[in-house]
Amino acid sequence: MTTATESPAAAEGHIDPAALVASVVPVQTRSERLTSFDPADFGVPTGREVNWKLTPLDRLKPLFVDEAGPSGAVSVEVSAPAAVEQLRLAAGDAPRGEHFRPEDLPAALAWTHETEAPLLRIPANVELDEPVVVRLTGTGGLAHAHVVIEAQPNSRGTIVLRHEGTANHAQNVEILVRDGADLTVVSVQRWNDDAVHAASHQARVDRDAKLTHVVVSFGGGVVRVNPSVELSGPGAEGRLYGLSFSDAGQHLESQVYLHHKGPHTVGDVLYKGALQGESARSVWIGDVLIGPDATGTDSYEANRNLVLTDGARADSIPNLEIETGDIQGAGHASATGRFDDEQLFYLQARGIAEDEARRLVVLGFLSEIVQRIGIPELEIELIEAIENELAAGAEA
Repeated sequence: MTTATESPAAAEGHIDPAALVASVVPVQTRSERLTSFDPADFGVPTGREVNWKLTPLDRLKPLFVDEAGPSGAVSVEVSAPAAVEQLRLAAGDAPRGEHFRPEDLPAALAWTHETEAPLLRIPANVELDEPVVVRLTGTGGLAHAHVVIEAQPNSRGTIVLRHEGTANHAQNVEILVRDGADLTVVSVQRWNDDAVHAASHQARVDRDAKLTHVVVSFGGGVVRVNPSVELSGPGAEGRLYGLSFSDAGQHLESQVYLHHKGPHTVGDVLYKGALQGESARSVWIGDVLIGPDATGTDSYEANRNLVLTDGARADSIPNLEIETGDIQGAGHASATGRFDDEQLFYLQARGIAEDEARRLVVLGFLSEIVQRIGIPELEIELIEAIENELAAGAEA
């Protein structure tokens, strides 16, 4: 979306095309971006747009094509407690589209080509004693999806989305956390190396409700998972965590948006990543907006990246907008660097070999996010995955 101011020539009835083009101002603020359900309103990205300028567009070309993919390109298997309701929603069936608004072309295409969106609903006052696990396995080709997750009032539960195999996958996840509910959503990307995945997660958190949202990206050629969370109700909480490990040739990206809309809301954003290998790449852009009615807000966002080898690159851009002076606190931070020499020296001075000391430093750095997931089996799996990544890097 762009905004344009009228040139003097246009005001006199004579339009100078060159002057009009020069007056076009690209949208820089996340809250001002175009939203539309019509893919034609976006056009194919050129790389000049603020939300695409750090993304390898040539590798995402399959997701810019307005056509339906083959049936079964991504198979879906759901394991859920009996209390969880599972329905299918056509466009116009509530609550599909209650909060979600596509912000880019892949999201609009996913909305358009998903004829029946699956709904996972945790009923009111129900507390799940085990997580819902949705296993998505790519079998090749183009796939679109729009998933709706609803936690009804005073419910509590965890939903895990696991992505494996290979596909060109455009995905929307719409999350509704009703009054007093406590929901955790974990999205794990362990695709094959040739997979391309662009996901738009949009959530609304109502009065005294809490959402913990976790993005874990290890596999895939290009993985771009962008969570957007609106804390709409008084007392709403949003905890947004991310973990990534990028190898040679991988591009792992997250653009995070946390909108404090209601009063006395709490936000905590922490993303951590490690990179090893030539051309390993990660991108993190974090936007926090504290709106004019979000009095009493307490919010903080941070991104930390550990570069393990030459040739790897991490881009990290935190942004913070505050539209009210009546807040408890707000801040942001970003840091990208190599090993802490003091940490390595401390461990080596106690008889630990250098390779083992490096392994321990990386595990300690990333495990902070793993431990916040709250699912012991998944935490063990991810620690093993980190170990395997490090071992592969040592052998390269």
